[in-house]
This record gives sequence, structure tokens and C-alpha cells, in this order.
Amino acid sequence: MAKKPKKQQQSGGTPATVALTAAGVDFTVHAYDHDPSHPSYGEEAAEAMGVSPERVFKTLVADVDGSLVVGVVPVAGSLDLKALAAAVGGKRATMADPILAERTTGYVRGGISPLGQRRKLPTVLDDSAGTHPTICVSAGRRGLEVELAPEDLAKLTDAVLAPIGRG
Repeated sequence: MAKKPKKQQQSGGTPATVALTAAGVDFTVHAYDHDPSHPSYGEEAAEAMGVSPERVFKTLVADVDGSLVVGVVPVAGSLDLKALAAAVGGKRATMADPILAERTTGYVRGGISPLGQRRKLPTVLDDSAGTHPTICVSAGRRGLEVELAPEDLAKLTDAVLAPIGRG
């Protein structure tokens, strides 16, 4: 799947796909049947799309010194909270309350996208994203992913690139 994704025009769509279309960014939408019993949303997405888990990124919301921050890391690993805090000049990070994360982003857990959030949060993208021509992130609901160039994701979210993932 190293080929350049094609621009996908959508009428309506999710806030994430609407934001991508408005920005004129090339992206591909991948839909799959979400299984509520699957233990990992991200791993389920990778399996369903037949994509390496290193190319599928999960969006996690953390509290860094009292402010919400988004960490985007490969589903094959986990978020290094200490590294996330350091990437935004903070001291301490904990995972955000899921209800607060949902309310702030406008998305449900397992479908939080780094794009098109209700309130745009500071975002840190794991620097491993740059090793892939394209990566996949949630399109804003469970069972829907968008594939795009990592530099486009970083630009649209004003993301800082930093080593925040742990393998």
C-alpha cells in the first residue's frame, strides 16, 4: 500500500473527512465492520484493512499539567506519557478522563480522530510516522479510517513530531 492515496470527495462525512476535503489533501477512506468484542480498536483496524500495525496510528488524549494534549502513536505500541509531556514542554502527563476526551474532541472513544476535533488540541505525532509514505488514523468513528501522508497530518494538526511511542 505504498502508492499515493487518491483524494476522496465526500458529501457530509465525518468532521475529519470534511476537514481533509476542505484542505484539499489527498486521502483514502477505509471502512470496515467494527466488532465491539475486539480487544483493541487499532489492531482491529490494522487487521481489517490488511495494513501493518506500524502504519496504523491511534489517537490518545492525555492531560499534561492540566491541559489536554493529543498523542498519535502506532497501534503496535503504546504512548510514552513522559515523552509526550516533554514534547509539549510539560512535566507530567496522565491519560485524560475518557468522558472529557469525548466531550472535548466531539468523537467517541475508539473513533477519536486527530482531525476535525470540536476543540483543536495541541498534537504530538510519533516521529516513526515519517518512515512511511502514508499512515492511517481514525476518520472519526469506529470502523472508519483515513489514509494520508504523515506530513499532511502533521501540517493540518500543527503537530510536533517527537519520539512518543514505545514499541
